Amino acid sequence: MKNYISGEEAVKKIKSGDRVFIHGGAATPHHLLRKMVERAPELWDVELVSISLQGEAPFADKKYKDNFRINALFVSENVRQAVNDGRGDYVPVFLSEIPKLFTRNVLPIDVALIQVSPPDKHGYCSLGVSVDTVISAIKYAKHVIAQVNPRMPRSLGDGIVKADDFDALVFHEQELPEVGNPQLSEIAMRIGQNCAELIEDGATLQMGIGSIPDAVLASLGNHKALGVHTEMFSDGVIPLVEKGIITGEHKKKHRNKMVTSFVLGSRKLYDFIDDNPSVSVLRVDYVNDSSVIRQNPKVAAINSAIEIDITGQICSDSIGSFQYSGVGGQMDFMRGAALSEGGKPIIALPSMASKGGSKIVAFLKPGAGVVTTRAHAHYVVTEYGVANLFGRNMRQRAKALIEIAHPNHREELERAAFDRFKSYQFESTQY
Repeated sequence: MKNYISGEEAVKKIKSGDRVFIHGGAATPHHLLRKMVERAPELWDVELVSISLQGEAPFADKKYKDNFRINALFVSENVRQAVNDGRGDYVPVFLSEIPKLFTRNVLPIDVALIQVSPPDKHGYCSLGVSVDTVISAIKYAKHVIAQVNPRMPRSLGDGIVKADDFDALVFHEQELPEVGNPQLSEIAMRIGQNCAELIEDGATLQMGIGSIPDAVLASLGNHKALGVHTEMFSDGVIPLVEKGIITGEHKKKHRNKMVTSFVLGSRKLYDFIDDNPSVSVLRVDYVNDSSVIRQNPKVAAINSAIEIDITGQICSDSIGSFQYSGVGGQMDFMRGAALSEGGKPIIALPSMASKGGSKIVAFLKPGAGVVTTRAHAHYVVTEYGVANLFGRNMRQRAKALIEIAHPNHREELERAAFDRFKSYQFESTQY
């Protein structure tokens, strides 16, 4: 096994004009990033490729605009302004297809900056909290620099990698970024309860992080034999595992195991996955493959949106032309759930934005990105109920969505629907 070297020495492998991949999520290698930024005066036009990053992103400062350029595969909060100011770029891409950017040499990687657990007695490290796209980046990068952190849990699955395969090892202990449990509002809990009513015993769950996913999980206390196959999960699953509600016994793929490609939450969560044989952290091109997802029963895929128009077009990655996040894995799971026997693709969102505007709109804002098409939209849930759009014509969809919009906005939406469809004598939306 290679000897450890300093971070300063390791990042000398980065040259001007290089494309550098950065390990994302709670595995963001902050020590290596700081050492890279310290070299800014001698680096120009370095392209930084990543999915969502956690914690500080010093390279996104305006003063480094000529040194580092962000090419985000998912826009996280710490690079959002840089991307929208023109100091960075965004690549719309399904999370399941990001590894193809590396394997097909669409985005050849010069250097990969990653974070791993210390090697075990056999010389193998773990990618810990984040396997997702990084396993492909490691394989195809010309140089791989690994920050070795004793605080990184040893997850089991695809993220077991040999330390000798890395070009440089840098030992640096640091706490992993944590995301706390949000306070669940009354609105979030009503949405969670409405979603929970759609989920059957024996279902396989996919959901992300935030108040609505946590509210859904908090509303599943009377369910039985649930499974998990998701691109990521957070702390909300732990109580359901402890209560014996999540068992995975009815899954067809990875029975009795929780499958994910990364985790993001508290230290309790990171300790939960550490050497836990009931959790498999796998590569994202497998986890998010709709042909894999569909094999599990009753897949309930719960995703969020920024806004949805009255025909069912779902914008989840931008506020008009302002790039807010990314395509991510929403469509991977919306389609996978739709193809699952008894599956339910669900979009869950509050009826109003924080400033009082309706999230159900007559037309999406100019420049808005349609992440989930109207043909892929099935269930839409707000605090006012559930709209099932599958098999509904355009007028029926509008009626169903207006019925779960905030009462303050329904009259305005009804007028817009009348203007668009020339009639408001809608047929019943009930089967």
